[in-house]
Amino acid sequence: MKLSVRSWLVVASFAVSVVLGLVLARGGYAPAAARATGRPLIGLSLDTLKEERWQHDRDFFVKRANELGADVLVQAANSDDTRQMQDVQALLSRRVQALVIAPHNGAAMARAVQVAHDAGIPVISYDRLITGAPVDLYVAFDAVRIGRQQARTLLGLLKDKPGALRLVRIQGAKTDHNSFLLKQGQDEVLDPLIKSGRVKVLLEDWAEDWKPENAKKIMNAALTRFGHGIDAVLAANDGTAGGAVQALDEEGLAGKVLVAGQDAELVACQRIAAGTQALTIYKPVQEEAGAAVEAALKMIRGRPVIAPEAVDNGAGMVPSILLDSVPVTKDNLATTVVKGGYHSYDAVYRGVPASRRPPRP
Repeated sequence: MKLSVRSWLVVASFAVSVVLGLVLARGGYAPAAARATGRPLIGLSLDTLKEERWQHDRDFFVKRANELGADVLVQAANSDDTRQMQDVQALLSRRVQALVIAPHNGAAMARAVQVAHDAGIPVISYDRLITGAPVDLYVAFDAVRIGRQQARTLLGLLKDKPGALRLVRIQGAKTDHNSFLLKQGQDEVLDPLIKSGRVKVLLEDWAEDWKPENAKKIMNAALTRFGHGIDAVLAANDGTAGGAVQALDEEGLAGKVLVAGQDAELVACQRIAAGTQALTIYKPVQEEAGAAVEAALKMIRGRPVIAPEAVDNGAGMVPSILLDSVPVTKDNLATTVVKGGYHSYDAVYRGVPASRRPPRP
């Protein structure tokens, strides 16, 4: 008998908080049969492990799964859509009982959802939204909120500058739906100021595959056209921010032009401590990985998953767990990223003289 490919949704009202939530119950999936080991098996398909941020995701995901008595098979596609589809098929052939996908290309992974559903396996879209397919659950940080946080924090750092703020914007990969959500959040803050003349966008472009070298090319183009007439760079993540900082450094402008990123990568935090990057966004990845693991295990065991929000992915409203994030500048670097255990104090402030370091949190 063919299993249903879509879980059903029931809207439930929580009387205490007076908030509508979505209850995701795997009504279309029978609880997966126990493996010979008695331990549930989750498949984790990642776009890449080249970036530090995704290494954190993998490590926290596997750690939390092991704590809860489950095993994880991990595949990384090296930013290749064909390879990621092969990874998904390989995981299904290994008889995973739930599939968690962080897609390189959200649209390309719609086929992976269908293949998994045909096998009776639920799919969680992790951190990046799979579009055009009936994904069972989306677990991520709120990218629109992050875009707002980036723009507001950067503007706050420049609030005393007279005249129009001259801004370069480096967006992420067009293949990643998150890039458009980040831009949406940034635009909500920036558009009124652009219309009023308070902010002037000198150049805006997309960094293919989120690669720092592509961001550097965009920044070099801006420097060629505008020279020292740039106040700030709003980059989509810390990798692209790093490309911008490298270009600025070659022109003797690192630390003089404010650069914003997101992800709280170690090298970005070190740049913030040193003064060459102005801000990042701290996303406690352990919370995101933990939420995805816990939801996957509930699906495997046939238990309901509470998803307080929903996001439209083009195929319908996807039940979603959207986590919050924290803007980080030099002023709160130690009390956020370091105190939260994401990076060590010594690693973040390596190379910073002791006299210029804040107290250990």
